Amino acid sequence: MMMKRDTATTERLRKVIAQIEALTKEGELRWERQAGSAHRFARWNNNLLILGPATIDDKHLPRYLFITPFDSPDYIEINSDDKELGPSVVNLFKQVDDTTRDEPAVDPFAIDSALLDRLIQQ
Repeated sequence: MMMKRDTATTERLRKVIAQIEALTKEGELRWERQAGSAHRFARWNNNLLILGPATIDDKHLPRYLFITPFDSPDYIEINSDDKELGPSVVNLFKQVDDTTRDEPAVDPFAIDSALLDRLIQQ
């Protein structure tokens, strides 16, 4: 069951989604297809954005936008079933799907030797 939001919070969330959509359209926010998953992800303002599921053809399956800071367990999730914000999530989903459809899938958890070098400095 979803908690009720006040109007001000709903409008702030709407602005966040609109900003993400604008950055995506302008090519400033780069979404990637996750290998072995039906999700897209992007990094923005020290946050991880996950949009999914993206490769399932069932148009009735709810989509969601999940936002979590890299340095905190907090998160925001907005579902396409949300009466006020759902259409914005669906629009973002369509835009991201169009821009990533032909991109190769990546493994965001692959070992990065540069990261290892930073962690193991002596």
